[in-house]
Amino acid sequence: MQHDEIWNNCLKVIKDNVPSISFRTWFEPIVPLRLEDKVLTIQVPSPFFYEYLEEKYIEIISKTLRKELGYDAKLEYSIVMENNNLNSRPYTVRFPARNQTELKNKPVSLPLTEENHIKNPFIIPGIKKLNIDPRLNPENSFDNFIEGECNRLARSAGYAVANNPGGTAFNPLLIYGDSGLGKTHLAQAIGIEIKNKFPDKVVLYVNSNRFQTQFVESIRNNNKNDFLHFYQMIDVLIIDDVHEFAGKEKTQDIFFHIFNHLHQSGKQLILSSDKPPVELQGLEQRLLSRFKWGLSADLQIPDYETRIAILRKKTYKDGIELPEEVIEYVATHITDNIRELEGALISLLAQSTLNKKEITLDLAKEMIDKLIKNTKREVSIDYIQKVVCNYFEIPTDSIQSKTRKREIVQARQVAMYFSKNLTKASLATIGAQIGGKDHATVLHACKTVNNLLETDKLFKGQIEEIEKKLKF
Repeated sequence: MQHDEIWNNCLKVIKDNVPSISFRTWFEPIVPLRLEDKVLTIQVPSPFFYEYLEEKYIEIISKTLRKELGYDAKLEYSIVMENNNLNSRPYTVRFPARNQTELKNKPVSLPLTEENHIKNPFIIPGIKKLNIDPRLNPENSFDNFIEGECNRLARSAGYAVANNPGGTAFNPLLIYGDSGLGKTHLAQAIGIEIKNKFPDKVVLYVNSNRFQTQFVESIRNNNKNDFLHFYQMIDVLIIDDVHEFAGKEKTQDIFFHIFNHLHQSGKQLILSSDKPPVELQGLEQRLLSRFKWGLSADLQIPDYETRIAILRKKTYKDGIELPEEVIEYVATHITDNIRELEGALISLLAQSTLNKKEITLDLAKEMIDKLIKNTKREVSIDYIQKVVCNYFEIPTDSIQSKTRKREIVQARQVAMYFSKNLTKASLATIGAQIGGKDHATVLHACKTVNNLLETDKLFKGQIEEIEKKLKF
């Protein structure tokens, strides 16, 4: 297979897994150059372009390339010089480079690195406690976390924990809020500060999906006790997105024992969630009660002043000068979360770099208008339940009940169907939030709805009307 065919196969998978505007901005400009001995060389427009790919999309690029070429696939970047000299020879950098000072004129290839798995001592004989990688991104520090009214309580509590881990009333510290508001950043900032002040403490950041995967592997490999002992020796444990434990009874049980051991030993627990404990569904009450032992601090949508400060900090850090009117325009029109705000700024810089245009208010308006138009509004499972219940004119809490009335059962199935299609939640999470059901019930509900769509025109019309309300 030729290099262009290999890259096109990769793009088909990538296109289904990244937003359309991101795909157009960061993947369409890439040109596959050659394929030699499982080494694929791709050309990118600039060092800035390369560094952004390396930071944001290298995981999906590596996975798709391995699928096409095998585990020993390699990748080279050929970067066009930014001096407008069309005759300048593109140069190649080794993969992955740490920063721009590591750019080399001599092509060097390294194997694509697998997603950074946590190295557990129970699978690496003799590993020392202090060798555990904390899995913290140095960019997610307190210095880079902009304080505002939207996050002051959570930041202050986090800083207190960092100065005295396990010794404050904020144990556990649960940080909650919608996606993109900085939960991961703040949780990791606490871990980084602790490592700076207490180098001997063992800090570990892990998201709930990774924890779940490791636990399943430990059962499969018959070393569940080793898994338990590993986590019980951590001094500061940071678990991201604990709401995704919903419906996973065995995972909740093992985490319950880890939580108890660490808390009783004076170790620090830092958790993040999309909701406060009182609103979490699908989690055991004994866990929820323990989440309430410490402090639950929320992150809210940043106000205008905080958005301005975030953009100024970002541009200053990257050494970029933007007109004040451009910063104000971006801050005015991107309001929902910090991730979208920073993404809009990156897209603006990319458009300027690729098209060799000066960043002006007109360019900002053009880019922001397209970004807003192409961004699909994310819906929550709670919102879906509300819309479905309003449509069928039944109480919102009715589909949470155990009643087997036909109209209630059908509304519950419809809510599960839309939750599966319109959210990224797992089947277990959907079932836990809609009536406390398991993943098999969700699968059955989706199958029932799909069958009715094919055989019942009236029902199909109802589904289309509900879908319009959800996607208005």
